[in-house]
Amino acid sequence: MTLLSVNLNKIAVLRNSRGGDEPDILRAAHTCIDAGCGGITVHPRPDQRHVRPGDVRALATLLRGRVEYNIEGNPFAPPRGEYPGLIALAREVRPTQVTLVPDSDGQITSDHGFDLARDIDLLRPIVAELRDLGCRVSVFVDAGASGFESVAAIGVQRIEIYTGPYAHAFAEGRVQEELERCADTARRAQHAGLAVNAGHDLSQANLGTFKAAIPGLAEVSIGHALIGEALYEGLAATVRNYLQILR
Repeated sequence: MTLLSVNLNKIAVLRNSRGGDEPDILRAAHTCIDAGCGGITVHPRPDQRHVRPGDVRALATLLRGRVEYNIEGNPFAPPRGEYPGLIALAREVRPTQVTLVPDSDGQITSDHGFDLARDIDLLRPIVAELRDLGCRVSVFVDAGASGFESVAAIGVQRIEIYTGPYAHAFAEGRVQEELERCADTARRAQHAGLAVNAGHDLSQANLGTFKAAIPGLAEVSIGHALIGEALYEGLAATVRNYLQILR
């Protein structure tokens, strides 16, 4: 079955808006794990507007030996204040997977993937170091991306398809073209020996259609929609709903 990794960034956003420790990101992780999720995702950023380095470390202790731990981020963003950088955090906590994302401070959320042909030489030493740490390496790509053979050759093991455009097309009732682009991207990546993850704006409404179109989909990382839906149905129930869709 496709693994569900729950992104807890929005729990941290809510906590940070008031200060203090509530809602508790560790309790949220416990709840998601008890409900059956196979992984937890966080995306720390240098401005620390949601998940912070302390959260990354505390979650590593909680998750070890229980579920997969996926840390997303820009490997080229320099340290700032208490943020030591993505690779430094990976050295400390040794997550199951590091997903490399070319985001910047000016982005509200990730909104594009790497240009693999342009960025391959920059990614090469980063990928090598992460593999030496024992981390699985995934790179965030747009539907329609190319260059999968090259990134597989430098040690990348997975891609994560950016599904924001798919979700937008689904909401507007014009999904087929975007869905086919995602499916074609997945097929070409798999042909190059890469496993396929997906994430961004996936929801209970659109996940089933996406999953059906992507045979062998390894993992979905879902945060914004899942946490929003949990406000109405409860966190554990919402996680179980997603797991049922993936089955």
